[in-house]
This record gives sequence, C-alpha cells and structure tokens, in this order.
Amino acid sequence: MQKLTIIVPVYNSELYLKKCLNSLLNQTLKDMEIICVNDGSNDGSLDILKSFAQKDSRIKIIDKKNEGQSVARNIAIEQASGEYLGFVDSDDWVDLDYFEKLYNAAKKYDCDIACAGYKKCKKFVKPVKKKYKKYEVYQDINSKVKADNIPRHNYIWNKIYKRESWLNAGIKFPEGRVYEDIAILIKILYYTGDLVTVPNTYYYYREHCLSTVKNNSLKYLKDNEIAMKELKDFAKEKNIVLPKERIWNRKVYFKLFGFTVLKIYYYPRIAYFRLFGFIPFLSCSVKR
Repeated sequence: MQKLTIIVPVYNSELYLKKCLNSLLNQTLKDMEIICVNDGSNDGSLDILKSFAQKDSRIKIIDKKNEGQSVARNIAIEQASGEYLGFVDSDDWVDLDYFEKLYNAAKKYDCDIACAGYKKCKKFVKPVKKKYKKYEVYQDINSKVKADNIPRHNYIWNKIYKRESWLNAGIKFPEGRVYEDIAILIKILYYTGDLVTVPNTYYYYREHCLSTVKNNSLKYLKDNEIAMKELKDFAKEKNIVLPKERIWNRKVYFKLFGFTVLKIYYYPRIAYFRLFGFIPFLSCSVKR
C-alpha cells in the first residue's frame, strides 16, 4: 500500500496545471500516487496530463465527460489505494514538504486527519494566511470544528484523511452541486478520529475570477445556501457548537476592471458591506 493518494480534479486548467503538478511530483514524500481526473476539459489540460504521465508513472489519468468536481473526486476515491487521501485543485499548489509533514504527523500522533495552514493568493494583493503554530491533537468534534475554523472556512484541500476511516464513514461529495466542501467537511470531522494541526507548511489556494467563491450566478448562490443549511442542520442534529456570528449564508462580489470594489456578506439577519473587499463601512438588517 502506498502512503498517499493525491486527487486532482482537472477542468480547463492549462494556465496553472504545470505548476500544480510540479509541486506534487517534487514532494519530499515519494511513496504516493496522483490521480488526475480530466473532467471533460476542452483546452490543453489533457495533453499536459499525458505529457507529465509519460515522465512519471505515479500520475494516473482518468479521462471522462464533464460532470463536475464532486463526481471527479468520488470516482478518484473509489480507485485510490493510498493509506491517506489528499486533495489538490488543479490551479493550486503546495510546499514541497507539505505532504511529508502531514503524513508524518498523522502517523506520529495516530490521527485520521492532519491539517495544515494555507495561503489564499490573490492577484496584486498580499496572500491571506491561516497558520498553525504547533502540532496539536484535537479529539472531540467541537474542538476539531474550532481548530478548523468551521463554518467560516470549509476547505477539504488543506488536509489529508485516513482512507479507511473515510470509506467506513460512507461519505461522498454531493454531485451536481458546488460548494461541496461546506456540505461534507463537518460530517468528515464528526465520523472520523482525531485531528492534528501541522505548522510551517502551506497549501496555496489561487483565488481568481473563475474560482467557485468568486462566482455570483444564481445557481452558485443557491448551492451555497443549500450547503450552509445542510451544515447547520447537521450541527444541530449532532449538538455541535458553531460560532453563530461567523455563519454567513453567502457573499457577493462587485468588480470593476477585475478589481473587487464591494463585497457583501449575508448572514441570517444582517448584511455587512466592505469596500474593496476588506474595509467595513455599512451593515443593515435583512428580511427573511
């Protein structure tokens, strides 16, 4: 059994894919497989995958019609053979010691999940950083939720997961929807074992105009609301404590020439307005 399976859904990522794959193939942890699911790309992504796979046998390609990121991830999980699972989006990258540090921490502290910091990389703006200062193990669900900063941050990709525990929990990404991380991460934390935080290594999340979190279409906003309701309903059912002030239903961006000029956070009963995405200047009640 290999130590790790890295799952990379790929859809029209030719601009960023090489950097992503290079960061994975040059990991200090060598005992792994990389399952790349080409989800019906119509650019040069598949050619890039084939080129990399010819040079390194650890890359396995699944080529399929476009059905969305959730389907791609679910298919890859079924074919994974690693002791642990990791997820990397095709326009992101990781530090070269990232997976070795996560894997070693998970083994040393006998944890089902190892969680690292991340940096959100925005064009022309300093990265937004989440970091952990030390190795620390969290056992009960409320402490795991707090350590992972849920519900404000619901990210599947800055962690590795023991595959056996994931499969035993019977968890699958909801298909046909976006914001799938929001819907299932709290369930993964609930149904699996201990979580350890890992300092001094990072996942780099590239936030650009095509990112899911930047899309304000009606479908994306509706899917976000569905996922947040699912999260809150599950928390209520399992008596999981969530910090109420951080539970926003959706956020909307207004851009001019590619720059964010206004960001609105909609909470259950109030909306907060931020100029340029970070300067608070107004709040108002929201009718439900």
